[in-house]
Amino acid sequence: METFFDVLQLLKKYGIFIYIGDRLAEFNLMEQEINELYQNKLITNEEYMRALLIIKKERRKYS
Repeated sequence: METFFDVLQLLKKYGIFIYIGDRLAEFNLMEQEINELYQNKLITNEEYMRALLIIKKERRKYS
C-alpha cells in the first residue's frame, strides 16, 4: 500500500465507501474504519500502520 487510492481500495474491498462532503470528517471516519478492520483481525498490522500513515499524510494537505 503506497497511496491514498490504495487505502480507498482496501476499504472498498470490505464494502466500505466513505463520502460525506467534508474531507476532514472523511479522514476521521476512514481512521475509525481502519481501526475496526484491524481490531477484527481483517487486516494485518502492516496494512493497519501503513493505512493510518497514508491517511495522516493526506490530512496534512487539507489542514
